[in-house]
Amino acid sequence: MSQPSALPTEVTQIDGDVRSTKLDLLSVEEPMEIRLGYGPEDGREQKSLAITMRTPGHDFELALGFLFTEGIIEGMEQIQNIVYCTDDETGELTDNVVRVELSPTLKIEWSQFERNFYTNSSCGICGKASIESLESFCPTKVSSNIKVNDAIIHGLSDKMRVKQNVFEHTGGLHGSAVFDQNGELLMMREDIGRHNAVDKIVGASLFQKMLPLESHILMLSGRCSFELMQKAILARIPIIVAIGASSSLAVNTAQEYGVTLLGFTRNNSFNIYSHPERIG
Repeated sequence: MSQPSALPTEVTQIDGDVRSTKLDLLSVEEPMEIRLGYGPEDGREQKSLAITMRTPGHDFELALGFLFTEGIIEGMEQIQNIVYCTDDETGELTDNVVRVELSPTLKIEWSQFERNFYTNSSCGICGKASIESLESFCPTKVSSNIKVNDAIIHGLSDKMRVKQNVFEHTGGLHGSAVFDQNGELLMMREDIGRHNAVDKIVGASLFQKMLPLESHILMLSGRCSFELMQKAILARIPIIVAIGASSSLAVNTAQEYGVTLLGFTRNNSFNIYSHPERIG
């Protein structure tokens, strides 16, 4: 199933003293609920895990990426199936509810993840607590011998921009892309939420059996926050290239976990915030 990623709307445009009516394209934003089926074969249960506001498209990748970057699953071997749910009233499939069937052997400590989801949405959580939460299910640093020269970095933004088809028409979506160490674009995903765009990348990597991404580069169309850094670390990505700024906690976490973080990346310039030895 698929919903459009952009929809037309009529707008009134003011240009100086001129008023006119025209059609414009808007990025679509819709809720998506992630439900989990879990437990033994003879006693399956269902739990509504999360609702995220997303741009439709690559929904299964989004769900899998979310489960992986939250530490709920470690690989596709823990997934039995993933489907859109059926509407209780109409009996028809709904593309805003995804059910992921987990392996009967997978044991989950639900209280741990409920605390994580609560603190991730809380304005009051401190940086130290955030990093300690990451350490609880990702205790090791990212290790990689990848080395990338400056010229490759300079060309990444243009390569990603060409593939941002919905952004080209709406100007309203974030993009995330994975490159190999030679600067070849392997995949790109867009979404209204920057965290969703990264989860789609991670989910796609799971589907394609590419994880861990220890010899790859992640590019972000905007800033790099702690949340995005955490997701990249769990995917074992050694280099993150952000077109925008980076937060202090993202930089601190990159330094601690062995990630090379670049920001303010333009065609001919960029800043390196951590582990510069991989660049040059």
